[in-house]
Amino acid sequence: MKTDYVIVGAGSAGCVLANRLSANPSNTVTLLEAGGPDTNPWIHIPVGYFRTIHNPKVDWCYKTEADPGLNNRSIEWPRGKVLGGSSSLNGLLYVRGQPQDYDRWAQMGNAGWSWDDVLPLFKRSENNMRGADEFHGSDGPLSVSDIRIHRPITDAWVKAAQAAGYAYNPDYNGAVQEGVGFFQLTARNGRRCSSAVAFLKPARSRENLRIITHAAVNKVTLDGKRATGVTYTDRSGREQIVTANKEVILCGGAINSPQLLMLSGIGDAGHLQEHGIDVHTDLKGVGKNLQDHLQARLVYKCNEPTLNDEVATLFGQAKIGLKYILTRTGPMAMAASLATGFFKTRPEVATPDIQFHVQPLSAENPGKGADKFSAFTMSVCQLRPESTGEIRLKGPDPRQYPAINPNYLSTENDRKTIVAGVNIARTIAQQEPLAAKISEEFRPSADLPMDDYDATLDWVRDNTASIYHPTGTCKMGSDSAAVVDARLRVHGISGLRVADCSIMPEIVSGNTNAPAIMIGEKASDLILEDHA
Repeated sequence: MKTDYVIVGAGSAGCVLANRLSANPSNTVTLLEAGGPDTNPWIHIPVGYFRTIHNPKVDWCYKTEADPGLNNRSIEWPRGKVLGGSSSLNGLLYVRGQPQDYDRWAQMGNAGWSWDDVLPLFKRSENNMRGADEFHGSDGPLSVSDIRIHRPITDAWVKAAQAAGYAYNPDYNGAVQEGVGFFQLTARNGRRCSSAVAFLKPARSRENLRIITHAAVNKVTLDGKRATGVTYTDRSGREQIVTANKEVILCGGAINSPQLLMLSGIGDAGHLQEHGIDVHTDLKGVGKNLQDHLQARLVYKCNEPTLNDEVATLFGQAKIGLKYILTRTGPMAMAASLATGFFKTRPEVATPDIQFHVQPLSAENPGKGADKFSAFTMSVCQLRPESTGEIRLKGPDPRQYPAINPNYLSTENDRKTIVAGVNIARTIAQQEPLAAKISEEFRPSADLPMDDYDATLDWVRDNTASIYHPTGTCKMGSDSAAVVDARLRVHGISGLRVADCSIMPEIVSGNTNAPAIMIGEKASDLILEDHA
């Protein structure tokens, strides 16, 4: 099979590229996705992430190696394995990060990636229900909407945060990020707007776009210093070859993209030789620079009902289901969190360094059901961790999962910031009108003194989890650790690019789905310019 462009991975960025590149009928585009079509109805219902996360039919179900920073715990890293990728499983939260994030990328030598450069790309994608303005678009394919459910406990949290001294901010994607408020969602009329829905669905009927699901790519084929295509295993177990007349673009994400490069002989020579892989290009940075947002989830029992109570009985579930069917509102239209806050842990920090996700429910683990008591959750994460880990192969078999070593909490600043975040969460819980609704500090318990740094850090090590934002493993730049240049071309190889969150030289200060879509938009512009 021959095509102009081969896109590996139909996730947040891959769907954007498939749409934008195939918009010109003279381009032929083949999109390969290891998972299946997005036909599971729970994908399209916002609260359905409780059903799809940890489901091996649509989730890779990765786990990290035992991490020293988490007292040698291994934790779950869900990643989408379906059309739409992780945008089909995520919490629907639309967050771009801070302008300073992108300005730092540009200052690292990545021309064209400053905030002024990328803001038009965010706006181009966006169809915001509030309309267009200086910071938002209203004509794009990605629907962005306000929350369609409020609950007294999360409304009280927003007021308590203001009582603690944090200003209300109606638009954290606007002029400033700092403050407290409510999330906007990638949803429309109570339905999830994944990257597949927004970008792939409108392009499906194009004759020049071929979408192949259940296509597990094995390696990139190379001829000298040029990428010529890929090989993949189809759903019947046969190996197939796709030849790219112009380019191969990897959009597999921070785990799959570096894994595929290494399987293709592109990576640290010593590591590849350990697994008997012929070295094509010795590129030391492949799989390195792994960053993620680590969340501490604080749970408070309440003396009034929360969403835990609403879903506790079949009658309550039926009532919720009927409301959603009739109005597309209520708990089934709920994203992963309702309220948010972007705060500074200390005055000398230039921009917010922690983020809150607040939920009117509690669960020991997303996807495993709500707790059997009235409670709500405050999740706090450090926005700009200094700790970096890596992705390493465990062997030459493409089906063998790589080793994920996040290396959490390996710097003193990371440890101090997450402890400060936990203490800020506990301080907000002491403010009215929230304090009156709390019957018990459940996790951590009130027995943990707020002024005991070591004890709080140890609680963090035992109780934190990923908030599912892996980035950085195919770093963009020109230094010895970089994998791609500012035009996302893999160093030393023509006809091969990476376009997903793995190219981030530093993780953004917020959720990563909107930036991944922006990266897809940017990549499409770069590719079309280079082949004009």
